[in-house]
Amino acid sequence: MRTHDITIRVRYCECDPMNVAHHSAYAVWFEMGRTELLRADGVSYAALEKEGVSLAVVDLTVRFRRPALYDDLLRLETRLTEASHVKIKHEYTLWREHERLAVAATTLACLDKTGRAIALPPLLRAHADGE
Repeated sequence: MRTHDITIRVRYCECDPMNVAHHSAYAVWFEMGRTELLRADGVSYAALEKEGVSLAVVDLTVRFRRPALYDDLLRLETRLTEASHVKIKHEYTLWREHERLAVAATTLACLDKTGRAIALPPLLRAHADGE
């Protein structure tokens, strides 16, 4: 299982009037986690896009346990948990120090330039297999 952590500071623009991080910010943070997990393996979204490959979120589930607040320093754990012929699954845990704020999962489908599902290219397959 591939794992990577990033640090996130909750920005004012991500919060509602009560200084609570809006639920929409979490999807952006999860994308940041996936991007950095790929980058840690030497893979970039830009390189995939040059090959005509994109990854589309086809499923996103989030369980909010505690609110993230303005200026909180958070740690996001991103784990690549499964890869099939055309899909990749990730799980996430968002922490404020030792307090678990949210758990989530995404499924991404590998698509070509026309939006049709395609097999994971060798670059992504190696990433998913931990090579």
